[in-house]
Amino acid sequence: MGLKVLHISKYYYPFSGGTEQIARDAVVALKEIPGCEQLVFAFDHGTPKESKDSRDVVDDIDVIRCRCFTKISSQSLSATYGRRLKEALDEFKPDVVILHYPNPFGTHYLLKLLKKRPEIKLITYWHLDIVKQKFLKIFFRSQNRRLIARSSKIIATSPNYVEGSEYLSSVPDKCVVVPNCINENRLVTDDEVIRRAGELKEEHKGKTVCLAVGRHVEYKGFKYLIEASKYLDDSFVIGITGKGPLTDDLKAQAEGDGKIRFLGLISDVDLRAWLMTCDLFCFPSITKNEAFGLALAEGMYFGHPAITFTIEGSGVNYVNLDGVTGIECPNADSKAFAEAMKTLAGDKDLRSRYGEAARKRVIDNFTYATFKKNIQALVTGL
Repeated sequence: MGLKVLHISKYYYPFSGGTEQIARDAVVALKEIPGCEQLVFAFDHGTPKESKDSRDVVDDIDVIRCRCFTKISSQSLSATYGRRLKEALDEFKPDVVILHYPNPFGTHYLLKLLKKRPEIKLITYWHLDIVKQKFLKIFFRSQNRRLIARSSKIIATSPNYVEGSEYLSSVPDKCVVVPNCINENRLVTDDEVIRRAGELKEEHKGKTVCLAVGRHVEYKGFKYLIEASKYLDDSFVIGITGKGPLTDDLKAQAEGDGKIRFLGLISDVDLRAWLMTCDLFCFPSITKNEAFGLALAEGMYFGHPAITFTIEGSGVNYVNLDGVTGIECPNADSKAFAEAMKTLAGDKDLRSRYGEAARKRVIDNFTYATFKKNIQALVTGL
């Protein structure tokens, strides 16, 4: 009989999110193991009014989705979750469960149900600590300790996160580092992308083009990049993609600064064109909510040096190596960030050397091929 794996993710494709993409990458990677059967269990990602219990198929794998009736602190709640998870365990009879954390509501039911199923191996995919919601952080401390005790293995996305996490650092022998992977297919530079990049280069001819990518939320640190711009002259252009709850505040902060370009939610073609065009990749995240930095790895994949802040316990400083693939600055120090931008803008050889090393680091460590090998070895080696 083959291996049976149940994946538990907060949401799942077509929902677009970093954790959900990694969950899907893991499912697709394990499909290549002969005889491996899989099932995905998740919340429905529709609004509470639209949400419903359902079952569908993604990448030829069944996906069970549970109706969400409300959300509290980004956590979905479902009246049917416990019953449907029990049914999935009883009917599918998995050998291995891969739980994508954080998901406190799902973890509550899973731990309860696994008490009577000691034969099931549990892999906890630890994407990040709960750091923002201080009350929840304290409330779920006991749950997290029980989760760690029940886990056969815990996946961390970088050694930095193992060392910096209150929980993972207590069980280093259980932790396995599986770095996240970029989607190389999404980053292909076809004729349309090359044409668009040519237009952008002509538009910004003679300028040092800088790019920052991400949702406009506090931990992404865009306000520090905008502050850094005040220390730069008009030879710089800074493109900022995305939107979010802080978009209006950021635009107000940047008012009158002609160097800043808010690009909004751009198409994949435009994103790749900007990634081709830029000279520097700016990644100003400031907290451990940024556990890894896939957008950072994508920028480095295009051969650009990166500029980041020091974030204790985050994988950001594992992806970008100070003095090797880019420059790391003291956390939230906008002036230091601006100085790093000036240094790289003024030294073509340094920019080229860091950029080449950045691309090599991503190709050697953060591609799907490496991810697939790591996740398959972990699951089959239990």
